[in-house]
Amino acid sequence: MENMHLKLKIWRQGGKFAKKGEFVTYELDDVSEHMSFLEMLDVLNEKLIAQREEPVAFEHDCREGICGTCSMVINGHPHGPNAGTTTCQLHMRFFKDGDTVTIEPFRAKSFPVIKDLVVDREAFDRIIQAGGFISASTGQAQDANAIPVPKELASASFDAAACIGCGACVAACPNASAMLFVSAKVSHLALLPQGKVEAKRRALAMVKQMDLEGFGNCSNVTACEAECPKEISVENIARLNREYISAAFAYEEKEDKGGGAG
Repeated sequence: MENMHLKLKIWRQGGKFAKKGEFVTYELDDVSEHMSFLEMLDVLNEKLIAQREEPVAFEHDCREGICGTCSMVINGHPHGPNAGTTTCQLHMRFFKDGDTVTIEPFRAKSFPVIKDLVVDREAFDRIIQAGGFISASTGQAQDANAIPVPKELASASFDAAACIGCGACVAACPNASAMLFVSAKVSHLALLPQGKVEAKRRALAMVKQMDLEGFGNCSNVTACEAECPKEISVENIARLNREYISAAFAYEEKEDKGGGAG
């Protein structure tokens, strides 16, 4: 296949406190099908720098699909049109010569735009911090069979732990809900014996912080699962709801008995 010519419509916004931005169109020739999407943006930025223009700001780190940093919306899809794929693992062979590619940042009130395609996702960090730690003993590692865990629970926990916290679920949801992210983080500990000690406090604290950050309610359209690059299941949302309701009743009962929420 010969190199492609693409028309790129990219969201440009000056800075964190610049309330207005706009789409700017760029023409790019000689795009190889073997390039990754981020390599294509690198080529664009080299061209812009050579023309003494401001390069497009975008985030990246590992470029191996495991950190979630490369978050952007491509043609209306968080991380692009390919299922189970991060932006950095999307390759230009999935586009055609002459295509118009629209690239914009994740759109959510809780993810303010810092510049161009870069958004502030510290809200996720604060939710994780609200969840706290577990009371597992530190020191020498235990034998593998010291704490028996049923295979189905271990597998479900591992699947939930695959969440990379990229925020695609928020960008995909009509209500900008963070329920899939929070449920994955709650599930991967709630399913294991090591996470049982703080399970109730964790569920209440993380949901409370999620609400404080301004994320919306779950829309129940499951767009989050469809767009998640790690294909986290919405079954985790059901588990989070059960964990939260159970914790709320437990703390309410404790307060009724005069024990306080502690």
